[in-house]
Amino acid sequence: MAPYEKLDADAVLATARRLQARIAARFPGRNLGRVAERLVEVASDVERAAARSTWITALRVAGLVLIGLIVVLSCASLVAAVAELVTEGGTTLAWLSAVETIVSDIVYAGIAVVFLWVLPSQLERRRILGELHRLRSLAHVIDMHQLTKDPERFAASFRPTAQSVEVSLSPIEMANYLDYCSELLSLVSKTAAVYAERTTDPAVLATISDIENLTNGMARKIWQKLSLVPGVGHRPTSPADD
Repeated sequence: MAPYEKLDADAVLATARRLQARIAARFPGRNLGRVAERLVEVASDVERAAARSTWITALRVAGLVLIGLIVVLSCASLVAAVAELVTEGGTTLAWLSAVETIVSDIVYAGIAVVFLWVLPSQLERRRILGELHRLRSLAHVIDMHQLTKDPERFAASFRPTAQSVEVSLSPIEMANYLDYCSELLSLVSKTAAVYAERTTDPAVLATISDIENLTNGMARKIWQKLSLVPGVGHRPTSPADD
């Protein structure tokens, strides 16, 4: 594919590292920076995924070799059995017994061929789905960080209760905080989408789509809060709302 027609894992990782540095600089005492560090770790794993999948390629090659060997041995066994019966002039009962054995061998050989053919793909799918599960969990952690950041606390009529969470943020700081949460969710979605460039597995693509829908929904809630932060005003519509 030509440049700018695919999502580059290195670029996503560089953006995640830059965002982590920005959050650490503005909110050094907040746990959101640790969440950003975790996202950088996951993005790094995705960036290294191509190198780690070398053993999958080796397994696939080994499987093809074994499949070829099974086919050759099965054909040789079939030819030898038929040749022996023809040479010895086997009876009908001998032919029926030979046919039963041949069919049984073909079935078992077919099972072995199918297993060796799908094994690399199944292992790769399992690994990728595990990484995507980490991203989905990370999206929920990011959403937890924005739950208590309510613009209503800046209203003159707001009265905190004994159970109210103290956020210690000014309006502009809260706007920045929510912005960072939105950017983190976007990067979670982009990190998941990197896998779409490397596989056509329906289960993987469906999981990636679910993560994109999840992060878009979370980001939409954040943009609704941002539009209510006093002094910030109504912001442009989020791309997720288009």
